Amino acid sequence: MKNLADKIKQLPPEQKKEIEQLVESWLQGKNKKSRGKPAFKWAGIAKDLRERYTSVELQHRISRWRAGEK
Repeated sequence: MKNLADKIKQLPPEQKKEIEQLVESWLQGKNKKSRGKPAFKWAGIAKDLRERYTSVELQHRISRWRAGEK
């Protein structure tokens, strides 16, 4: 089984460059997953729909909307 360096050597130059950029960003800490707590700025945005629809009905409507149905 080949080690990682041997596998990278077999890649085309443009893919080697992508790997180099990815490793550089990791070393600089740019790809950290955790960026603090989410803000939830959208919370309560659909308050006015509370009387008309249940949360399940809204989920179904959103699913149909995403699928392009009416």
